[in-house]
Amino acid sequence: MRSRNEHEETRVSDATNVNLDSKEILGILREIKKSPELTQRELSASLGISLGKVNFLLKALIDKGHIKVDNFKKSNNKSAYLYYLTPEGMEEKARITYRFLRRKINEYDELEQEIRRLKQEVGEAAMQRDVRNELRAND
Repeated sequence: MRSRNEHEETRVSDATNVNLDSKEILGILREIKKSPELTQRELSASLGISLGKVNFLLKALIDKGHIKVDNFKKSNNKSAYLYYLTPEGMEEKARITYRFLRRKINEYDELEQEIRRLKQEVGEAAMQRDVRNELRAND
C-alpha cells in the first residue's frame, strides 16, 4: 500500500504530464486573464468542471510556468490568491487558441460537407417520391 507522500508525488508528477491542449485549460487561461482574483470554486462554476479538476489543472499550469500565484492582500480571506498569466502562459494561451480554432474550423468544414450530403439525399428521396406519385397518378 502506498503512503500519503507517495500518492502526493504521483499527483504532482501527473500534473506536470497533463495535456495542456484541452478546452478546460483554454477556459482557465481565458478566465484568469480576465479576472485574476477568481477563486478555484468560481473557476469551477464558470467553466462547469469539478473543483478537483480545476485544482489539478492549475497546479499543472503553475508547474509548467504558465501561471504565477500571489496572495491577495486586500482580501479578508487570508487564503485568497491572485492568478496571473506569465509571458509563457500568454504564449501558450495563444498556441492553444490557434489549435482550438483550427480544430473547430475543420469540424465546421466536415459538418458543412455532411449537411450537403444529407440535403442531396433528401432531395434524391423527394425526387423519387415525386416520380412514384406521378406514376401512380397516371395509372
